[in-house]
Amino acid sequence: MGYLRVGAGWRALAIVGLLASTAGAAQPNASANPNAWPNVHSRVALNPAQEARIDKILAKMTVEEKVAQIVQPDISSVTPADMRKYKFGSILAGGNSAPGGNEKAPAAEWLKLSDSFWNAGNSAAWAGEKIPVMWGVDAVHGHANIVGATIFPQNIGLGAMRNPELIKKIGEVTAKEMAITGIDWDFSPTLAVVRDDRWGRTYEGFSEDPEIVRSYAGKMVEGLQGVAGTPEFLGPGKVIATAKHFVGDGGTANGKDQGDNPSTDQQIRDIHGAGYPPAVEAGVQTVMASYSSVRGQKMHGNRELLTNRLKGDMHFDGFVVGDWNGHGQVPTCTTTSCPAAVNAGLDMFMAPDSWKGLYDSTLAQVKSGEIPMTRLDDAVRRILRVKLRAHLFDKGAPSTRPYAGRFDLLGSAEHRAVARQAVRESLVLLKNEGQLLPLSPKTNVLVAGDGADNIGKQSGGWTITWQGTDLTKADFPHAQSIFSGIEDAVKAAGGTATLSTDGSYSRKPDVAIVVFGENPYAEMVGDRPSLEFSPSDKSALETLRKLKAAGIPTVSVFLSGRPMWVNPELNSSDAFVAAFLPGSEGGGISDVLFRDSAGNVRYDFRGKLSFSWPRRADQTPLNRGDANYDPLFAFGYGLTFADKVSVPKLSEEKPAAGAAGADGVYFARGALPTGWSFATSPGVNARAIDRRGQEDTRLFTFNGGAMQSVRLTTNQPLDIARETNAELSLQVEYSVRSAPSSVVTVGMEGVSVPVTDTLRSSAKDSWQTLTIPLRCFAKAGADMAKVSTPLVMSTSGQLTIAVSDVRIASANVPQDRCAF
Repeated sequence: MGYLRVGAGWRALAIVGLLASTAGAAQPNASANPNAWPNVHSRVALNPAQEARIDKILAKMTVEEKVAQIVQPDISSVTPADMRKYKFGSILAGGNSAPGGNEKAPAAEWLKLSDSFWNAGNSAAWAGEKIPVMWGVDAVHGHANIVGATIFPQNIGLGAMRNPELIKKIGEVTAKEMAITGIDWDFSPTLAVVRDDRWGRTYEGFSEDPEIVRSYAGKMVEGLQGVAGTPEFLGPGKVIATAKHFVGDGGTANGKDQGDNPSTDQQIRDIHGAGYPPAVEAGVQTVMASYSSVRGQKMHGNRELLTNRLKGDMHFDGFVVGDWNGHGQVPTCTTTSCPAAVNAGLDMFMAPDSWKGLYDSTLAQVKSGEIPMTRLDDAVRRILRVKLRAHLFDKGAPSTRPYAGRFDLLGSAEHRAVARQAVRESLVLLKNEGQLLPLSPKTNVLVAGDGADNIGKQSGGWTITWQGTDLTKADFPHAQSIFSGIEDAVKAAGGTATLSTDGSYSRKPDVAIVVFGENPYAEMVGDRPSLEFSPSDKSALETLRKLKAAGIPTVSVFLSGRPMWVNPELNSSDAFVAAFLPGSEGGGISDVLFRDSAGNVRYDFRGKLSFSWPRRADQTPLNRGDANYDPLFAFGYGLTFADKVSVPKLSEEKPAAGAAGADGVYFARGALPTGWSFATSPGVNARAIDRRGQEDTRLFTFNGGAMQSVRLTTNQPLDIARETNAELSLQVEYSVRSAPSSVVTVGMEGVSVPVTDTLRSSAKDSWQTLTIPLRCFAKAGADMAKVSTPLVMSTSGQLTIAVSDVRIASANVPQDRCAF
């Protein structure tokens, strides 16, 4: 049964297909060790002929070649010439990496670059047999790094489907589209069991419940790799899968990305590790270590879990890869030296920009015996085993392989149909007063909200760019926005559909659909202090209230990477759909919202919440099975058209604000986090002006003479060390009204960088974005773990400048550029 919280009581609602098993139920294990993990075996058996071949390859390899196999650089910092010299075992393209630094490079450029690295390694001078390179990417909801690819719903939406067979089809499409661009290896699936929805990666998890993750893990692996024991396994159109992030990343305290999971050994195994046994059984070939810690011990250095549990109890015989410079967080380690990680069981370093120093130090540590040769040989054996199973020794250059260069299949109608089905099945109907839905398509429909015609917003992070930001409709040539899907359905039936972002209209509509939600983000950029939706931007709520006051039936389509406190928006909606992040197929939403032209239901709602929905903004953690479980909408809740359930008026009272600025937004829409302020020194005048909205910008006038400054101060120090390590930047949107007459600096926590040239060269009254890598401040000595002044602008001269936004965000800028 699912339940809806109504006042002080509960109303039962039958939920079709709800998993009946108890959250966190332990799996049987024959071992006498209570901490042992399931005694599972991969369905991919060791091949004696392959093992013998590995023996021969290892016998002829130099120690330099062996070390190169366990180092993985990023394409943004390594070249084919480097590959020819070092003969690395693998390369990756991180979230902001692409051919020629162009994140929007066409698919043909990706294939060309695949060939370049493969050819470079193949033409190198090897001591024995040539060992092919393997290339990995984060294709976490389709091959979404590539312009034109099919983009599936993010995992949070897929969890709502309760459809493992469709998960397998999604893996199959993703693998085939990766093969088109010549890429061998997918850093997917994410098997995090998310226990605190403030975490910035919540949408990468299928559910808060381990049973859903367990039911999906093996199926996604089979979709990507093929079914173990059959001819399709790692054959044409298949790629190597990665179970990640091992283990416990979804349970860090306070939802802090890369934080510490305080769970017991049994909770780590039974809750957070639930997806790994089925993934290993299905034959997953790689496992990625987590950035996070378990009770204070970083996973990249956790021998007990990496070696004893994963490789021991579960007999995992593939290899363990690190996360982006994650080894550098292990105590006693740096990004360029970490024997502790290898000795703990890490088989391949992910060393995007640290590879040169890491290669040199690892080579020296092997020669000195600090890293035993037996451990190095085991790591290389595992890597070679995966390459042999994936037929990389036999495949030839990427462009010569099956499906390579078949760009007509990228985002093809057949592939998009799978994604559209996933959209339909992932939608969760939370409210449907008076059974407003399904709608007639023969009416006058107003479509409002900033998400209505925004494919980037409906897709979320890890879409073309790491954060999924700075994208336009032109970047999605095969995709359909939510408005476009509605327009198609309505026009085909003789109705009218009008797009109006702010909800204004000249002719009163019969119904309004308002599409709104979170803007895209990824990893720690998405960490939040509470689950309140957009505390500073109430434009969607204002639109809903305006329409409702005019007597127009309103349907909300909410785009988000997590359940959120939206009580005011729910109160102002007649129907409310949790669409999560549906991806490229906006038409899947109109398929469910509207009847056909004959008045028949086309598709009913099938989605059931895989995450509990909060009743209060501070209600986290909130998970099925918790003591005092008190959600607004319980795990498994989801209405169909036949359900006659009324959602009463909800409390709109908010608790006290959480940790200010934790979401990386420091000044936006004229608002500062609670307790923050702009402080000006004598000689500086400040006033509020309009840019996008009323008084959403500050105009600062420096009058010259003595040194003057504007300081953004916090109510408590910020810890942005993680953001610094992740190569994020301070971004300031500004407009110069009168050019500086003297040197201007922008600083943080007592250190600064010059920005005079940039300000002087800016066109007067035009809006620009100043982007300064956080590493600039760290290198100058700022303590990035204790930042009380995240922005200081200083000059002894005259300057008039408007500032509308200040934030910490991802930007594709050189990390060593610190003068502007």
